[in-house]
Amino acid sequence: MSARILVINPNSNRQVTEHMSRALDGLRFAAGPAIDCMTLADGPPGVESERDVARAGRAIVAAVEAERERSGAFVIACFSDPGLHAAREAAGGRPVFGIAQCGLAAAAVLGDRFGIVSILSASLARHRRYIAALGLLSRLAGDEAIDMGVAALSREAEVLQRMEAAGQRLKQRGADVVVMGCAGMARYRAALEAALALPVIDPTQAACAMALGALRSHDQCD
Repeated sequence: MSARILVINPNSNRQVTEHMSRALDGLRFAAGPAIDCMTLADGPPGVESERDVARAGRAIVAAVEAERERSGAFVIACFSDPGLHAAREAAGGRPVFGIAQCGLAAAAVLGDRFGIVSILSASLARHRRYIAALGLLSRLAGDEAIDMGVAALSREAEVLQRMEAAGQRLKQRGADVVVMGCAGMARYRAALEAALALPVIDPTQAACAMALGALRSHDQCD
């Protein structure tokens, strides 16, 4: 099995992939597996609706099938975890990690109640259904949207201001850890954590850390 971790951005925004990749540099080391990031050129510009999730899921499965022999693990870098279960079927036994599952699992370890900073209000109901399906709804302090789409995440000053305001509202609602609800927010993790004085989770980092652990365990078993 390859020691490569393939991180798939299911939207077609290459800038999101670039910032996401930079945020993963701390998990790259000489003796470790390669962590490669891929942009799906035929994906939607942003995964912002149920139709986008369905479209992205199909593209994710195709990418996993195409890259299966060159990869030891996959990370789906979208907070809706599009196509996660189908991708696991397509991966030929290789582990597939969704960043929402991994980010929320990390939050459940780091705090008693977690909050989510999301991009759009339209995504909140979808997140809530997913959190309920994972059995974590009682741990959710709140989900606050900044109401800026994926393409707008490059407006750094405005995005960070809105993320900080959302994070403060989550603190007031009892959150003791915050999860960023979009892979495109990766560049803001450190600044948001400093502003809130709370742990802030980049779910793509959390998923890649779990993928590293999975590959390491496999190597030790061999």
